[in-house]
Amino acid sequence: MNPLTLQQFNCLSKEEAIEALTYCCGASHWASKIERLRPFKSIKSLVENSARIWSELSEKDWKEAFTHHPKIGDLESLKKTFASTRDWAQQEQQASQGASISVLQALALGNQTYENRFGYIFIVCATGKSANEMLSLLEGRLKNDPKLEITLAAKEQEKITKIRLEKLIHE
Repeated sequence: MNPLTLQQFNCLSKEEAIEALTYCCGASHWASKIERLRPFKSIKSLVENSARIWSELSEKDWKEAFTHHPKIGDLESLKKTFASTRDWAQQEQQASQGASISVLQALALGNQTYENRFGYIFIVCATGKSANEMLSLLEGRLKNDPKLEITLAAKEQEKITKIRLEKLIHE
C-alpha cells in the first residue's frame, strides 16, 4: 500500500478506505467503524480513535485481526499467503530474516504450541525485536492463562495497528 496524505485518505471511497485500513488491521468491524468517522483532522485523531475502537471490539474481532498476520519467523508464509501486507510485515519481522535455523525452528515449534493452546497465532509487535527476543516472549507467554493472553495479544495488535496507520498516512 502506498502512503497517503490525510486528505487523500479522507477522500477515498468507502470501499477504498476500508481496503486501506485493512492493511493496518484485519478486523472488519474496526475498519468499518474507522471509515465511518472520516474525515479526520489529524493523524493523532485517527490513531486515538483507532485505539478507542479497538478497545471496544469483541474477542472475536481481535481474533479476526490476528488471522491477517504471518506467524513470527515463518518467512515462507510471509512470502506466499500475506502478499498484500508482505512489505510491512517483512519490515516488522526484519530480525527474523537473519535468525539461525535453530531459532527459526524453535519459533515454528513455539508458534504451533501457542496456537494449539490458545486457538490463534502468537501476536507480538515485532518492530525492533530480534528473533531471540521474540522467541523469549513467545515462551514466556505460553505460561499465561487464556484470559490474560488474549488481552496481551490484543495490546500487541493495537501497537502493530498504530505503526501501520502511521506508515499509511504521511504528512
